[in-house]
Amino acid sequence: MKRLQDRVAIITGSARGFGFAIAEGLAEEGAKVVLTDVFQEGLDEAVKTLKGKGHQAMGLKVDVTNKSQVQALAKTVKDSWGGIDILVNCAGGGLGTPFGLQEIEEKHWDLVVDVNLKGTFFCCQAVIPVMAEKKKGAIVNISALAAHYRATMAGVQYTAAKAGVEGLTRQLAYDFGPDNIRINAVAPTVTLTGDRTKGLWEDKTAEERAKTVANIPLRRLSEPREVVAAVIFLASDEASYITGITLDVVGGRYLR
Repeated sequence: MKRLQDRVAIITGSARGFGFAIAEGLAEEGAKVVLTDVFQEGLDEAVKTLKGKGHQAMGLKVDVTNKSQVQALAKTVKDSWGGIDILVNCAGGGLGTPFGLQEIEEKHWDLVVDVNLKGTFFCCQAVIPVMAEKKKGAIVNISALAAHYRATMAGVQYTAAKAGVEGLTRQLAYDFGPDNIRINAVAPTVTLTGDRTKGLWEDKTAEERAKTVANIPLRRLSEPREVVAAVIFLASDEASYITGITLDVVGGRYLR
């Protein structure tokens, strides 16, 4: 039997990039996946792709910064598929905001913190009561190496937001351990998952790229499948006694 057979998994920010790769990985392990995003066209295409491969999938347009939409998401999934077993909070990123301190406006700060941190909070707040009814669940929050080290291709607003995600992860893991709900985070480093990330990497000089790779003991960037594998592990029963941690998938770039 596959590791996540017939478990219901919500993956936010999953119309493309990292989120879609995670949704596909969970589906390949037998999960029934619920993809959410603000981009309807991309969401429809992603669901079509998964269904075309024989997976059970549905797509719901949701803005994770809108509490009422997130609450409605949890209700819809519970009513449709009987519960929620897994939540992966992947919606986020630098969202095209500036890197330089003096260039960051209040709207940039609010956008990044709202999507990355408040969105994760709203989703946990909506889903945990559903999981608690069955006394079992697994939540994986996508953090970043920036949260406990520094950012390579993002500004301080991203670093602060992801640090908040890791704090939220630890606190909720402590609070809801008695309900058998495990809450962990995965922290990737630079992974070329989408056009924006690839563009930012390619904008660096050859010297800058070489310096970044030289600081990674494995001497390469990560591949999406390697991050997906970490998410699947933490969502599965193989990690049944693991909660409250952040699992670095960084090739040894940050050793602690």
